[in-house]
Amino acid sequence: MTQAHEPSTPQSPAVLPGKASAADQGATPEILTGASDAQNDPQNELAAADDDTPETGPNRRCIASGESLPVARLIRFVIGPEDVVVPDVDGRLPGRGLWLSAQRSMIETAASKRLFSRAARKNVSVAADLADTVATLLKRRCLNHLGLARRAGLVVAGAEKVRSQIATGSVAALLEAADGSPQERRKFVALVPDVPVVDVFSGAELGAALGRDAAVHVVLRPGRLATMLLDDAARYAGVRAPAASLS
Repeated sequence: MTQAHEPSTPQSPAVLPGKASAADQGATPEILTGASDAQNDPQNELAAADDDTPETGPNRRCIASGESLPVARLIRFVIGPEDVVVPDVDGRLPGRGLWLSAQRSMIETAASKRLFSRAARKNVSVAADLADTVATLLKRRCLNHLGLARRAGLVVAGAEKVRSQIATGSVAALLEAADGSPQERRKFVALVPDVPVVDVFSGAELGAALGRDAAVHVVLRPGRLATMLLDDAARYAGVRAPAASLS
């Protein structure tokens, strides 16, 4: 049993299921040449309009769907050196941002339909494994949040300690190992029916972030790091490789 975490829409079948495949950093970029027909293509109208919009305010427009969404539900890309599309999951790289909804299908659509080139108004290179690279970066970011939360004293791990923390009512998120017992997971989820559940990571991955061999049941106390982890885990759920699902 899993629960959806807002603001992620559309929702994945399991709220935050699965593990992303590692990105092949050596993949040869595919050259997409969609700039020449950009001005005559109706699909480019929304992307081109957003391309000229200053990056201010809480929302950005997805260049694939045309939908305006909160930044927390989108992934930013920039055009890097040699006109290569570079994912910017931290939202800090210089340059004009090209935004996509945090869904694997949106990244694949933008690549196959040359939407990056159209939005950038020039030919750009898109790596064949771009979606996997984004998933890997988001996964790393989530686990970094978890490690920082541990050092800040916001993490409780272990079955009995988690039960005790839940009893206090101070719980922002429940993390359940994706490879843990489904029966045990259901028991813990039932204890916090109104709390977002993250079951994206394996026990070993959770453990590594927490400085132990493995962790199956983890809760986060309320705080900014918990909010950041939930937002990024929702984005990761949308772009993970389907084969990584452990549901």
